[in-house]
Amino acid sequence: MQKERELYALILGVSSGFGLSCARELARMGYNIYGAHLDMGSAKHKAEEYRQEIESYGVKAVFFNANAADDGVRKEIVEEIRKDYNEIENHTLRVLIHSLAFGAIKPLFAETQEGSVSKRQIEMTMDVMANSLVYWTQDLFFNKLLVPNSRIFGLTSIGSTRAMNNYGAISAAKCALEAYIRQIAIELAPYQITANAILAGLTDTPASNKIPGFAKMLAHAKEHNPFNRNTVPDDVAKAVALLADENFYWITGQVLGVDGGESIMNFIETH
Repeated sequence: MQKERELYALILGVSSGFGLSCARELARMGYNIYGAHLDMGSAKHKAEEYRQEIESYGVKAVFFNANAADDGVRKEIVEEIRKDYNEIENHTLRVLIHSLAFGAIKPLFAETQEGSVSKRQIEMTMDVMANSLVYWTQDLFFNKLLVPNSRIFGLTSIGSTRAMNNYGAISAAKCALEAYIRQIAIELAPYQITANAILAGLTDTPASNKIPGFAKMLAHAKEHNPFNRNTVPDDVAKAVALLADENFYWITGQVLGVDGGESIMNFIETH
């Protein structure tokens, strides 16, 4: 009898928000977790607590506290995963989740040049929140760690289609992320690997709270959501866990809304 596969997930941005919820949900399902995060001080200790919590579900959890957008770091982590692949029978990297939320929150045009987003900040935002998805997927693919029925997920936002104050650089990065997801889906379909973008509704996370005026946006979204509540990270985690199933291979290259219908509502009041 063939030994049952050892399922693994690699989560970029594992220590908070969507990444942490996905790690918990997948661990409950028996997935071993590789996680990348960048935390200092008390946040670093908190990340270690989360790692131990995940292992309490009876799975292996390996966290790397390093900049996941750095080329050297990426190659080191991929090499560590490759070592496990060589040593662990039926090692299967089923899920890659890109949930890196580090970008410049500044206007394109302020009263002064210093107050406006710079070229360096735009490039950094694009590299971390979009380009790195391609680089991670390439390295995993060329190391033969992505296999038939591997699932790739990128976290996008309504900012990919809406203009918001201070969100220009991130908005552009989210547009690029969605374009990359489509291209990855097409090019990896012959290998039976899928890729989808998850568009969550407005969600209270450490990253989103850095957006000026976000609390007001969150309240407005709740008021107009058909379910009369905001999206929470667990909503996204449950969707990812469902789509990771082998039976959902026919869903690929899509931007999938996980928002309780928030994005389809007309917010204009009628009397």
